[in-house]
Amino acid sequence: MKSANIIISAICGLAIIIFAVIIGNAYTFKFKSGNTINVTGNAKKDFESDLVKWSASYSRKSMDLSAASEQLKQDRELVHKFLVGKGIAAKEILFNAVNINREFSYHSDGNGNSYNTFTGYSLSQSVSVESKDLDKVDNASREISALISQGIELSSNSPNYYYSKLEDLKLELISQASSNAKQRASNIAVEAGSSLGDLIKADLGIFQITGQNDNEEYSYGGAFNTASRSKTANITVKTSYLAR
Repeated sequence: MKSANIIISAICGLAIIIFAVIIGNAYTFKFKSGNTINVTGNAKKDFESDLVKWSASYSRKSMDLSAASEQLKQDRELVHKFLVGKGIAAKEILFNAVNINREFSYHSDGNGNSYNTFTGYSLSQSVSVESKDLDKVDNASREISALISQGIELSSNSPNYYYSKLEDLKLELISQASSNAKQRASNIAVEAGSSLGDLIKADLGIFQITGQNDNEEYSYGGAFNTASRSKTANITVKTSYLAR
């Protein structure tokens, strides 16, 4: 009986020790997890676009499909000649397929009956240019309206500007933003009389591209400006470090 009591007492004592260790570890973990430094690192860079895309469209209308098609063909030749004359390489010029529409005007008589009248064929075609020679394309897009005086019904869109090394730029900025976040966290730790521990969490923010010197707002899904030749890229990295 005495031996049984000793065994029970030993088991209870061991249980108390184990419980104390668990509580101590839990408190230590809670203390450590509460001593974190949360900072947001930022990086941005101004850069110039190296690729431009531009398009325009022109159209003809006639009661005779063959006549409209022939007129559109002549317009295409004039547009091509104009662009090549502005120094744009022929391989950079793309003419898309011709769109053909039958157009009608709709009427109703005195009795409320509706009917339509065929008014002709409307043919349209678009031309696009993709080039790394931004200056030549910019110049052509501004001056192509001169073809209107030659009888071409033409509409020109604004050029769109892109950067062919965007992925490399993203990686560069992510590295800079991460370094910026670590430096900020380190400064906070030193000023608080502590030291910077391990990184425990990092979240990448949205990549934003805006026009330089524009009052353009960031977008929740990420801004991607194509209207400006000169752009600014920006990215943030949210990090959490342990403080020791």
